[in-house]
Amino acid sequence: MPRAKQRTPELRERVLRVAVALLTREGAGRLTTRKVAERAETSPPAVYELFGDKAGLVREIFFEGFRMLRRRFDELADSDDPRADLARVLQAFRAFIRANPVLAELLFLRRFTDFDPGPADREAGAAVRELIVGRVRRCIDAGMLAGDATDVAHALVSLVQGLAATEIAGWLGTSKASVERRWQVAIEAMLVGLSPR
Repeated sequence: MPRAKQRTPELRERVLRVAVALLTREGAGRLTTRKVAERAETSPPAVYELFGDKAGLVREIFFEGFRMLRRRFDELADSDDPRADLARVLQAFRAFIRANPVLAELLFLRRFTDFDPGPADREAGAAVRELIVGRVRRCIDAGMLAGDATDVAHALVSLVQGLAATEIAGWLGTSKASVERRWQVAIEAMLVGLSPR
């Protein structure tokens, strides 16, 4: 199959899709411009022209990761139970991290030497952040939780990230039942602890 020569939006999208898949499947150490170009059936100069350099490519993966997470959240319909809706968002967040652990490291732990997000880059997560804060705010407005919505959202996101990392490392339990039980205990304890006194 001949290599694509034109620097089109379609090529850019394909290169980005290949880069995300490569990062997810093979890890940060195997993410090279040459390998991405090869798998996207283009040339390294085309990748550089589209993204500037490897840091530019990793930056776009960072943005795409947040778009992927937001799309996962957008699949969740609101119900008349704000607490259940919040719990579903937290479970969707867990599922995203489990399915994309290396991508989650890029988004939340910043362990990439090729890319150090600045303040403008961090705004990529604004839509995700606003959705989670909005779900928490619904619970507060319904009298199910108490506190500042942003503070509560940060605490819940940190809990999910920590539990997911522990689960991925195999430290949360040796059976599916024990892992699920510990997730339930942690989330329920947090939500009960945040309930109005």
